[in-house]
Amino acid sequence: MLGKELLETVEKIVVASTNPVKIQSALSGFRKLFPGHEFTASGITVPSGVRAQPMTSHETCQGALNRASAACDQIPDADYWVGIEGGVEEIDGAMEVFAWVVVLSRQVAGQVGKSRTGTFYLPLEVMQLVRQGIELGEADDIVFGRSNSKQPNGSVGLLTDDVITRGTYYEHAVILALIPFKNVQFDFR
Repeated sequence: MLGKELLETVEKIVVASTNPVKIQSALSGFRKLFPGHEFTASGITVPSGVRAQPMTSHETCQGALNRASAACDQIPDADYWVGIEGGVEEIDGAMEVFAWVVVLSRQVAGQVGKSRTGTFYLPLEVMQLVRQGIELGEADDIVFGRSNSKQPNGSVGLLTDDVITRGTYYEHAVILALIPFKNVQFDFR
């Protein structure tokens, strides 16, 4: 009986990606903000509904929301759905990089948790490739001589020598996107 009760208290997170870094970042963020809860996390491939390389903050946020909503539609029995979308935006001739995290919850219907990561800027060599229509991960691979660098460490890891990994970069934004679910006494709409 104890085993069944324990299983019933495990909350299910569905991340709108099969990228292990995104799934682990989401799970870690939930566990840190809700230390008394048990969570499991799995990933699902769903469309973002935006360009493969979002080029504005608005488009990137919309992609994260679209992914979370599509994951909810595909697996409606989860407790939380998380969309993580990376994007870039040109500002004054430079290109900043960031990601948006959107969280939806079955427990707090209608509430949307959102957060954006910190930003950093791309070197000119990478920026020029992105301007040509190459996705950031592929551009990083070309410039840094890597293969599939977006999975383990992404631009942030490559440029900081993994002082900030892609996982920790997303994790903070996941925690911040969970603020409405940690503070249900307030209306964040």
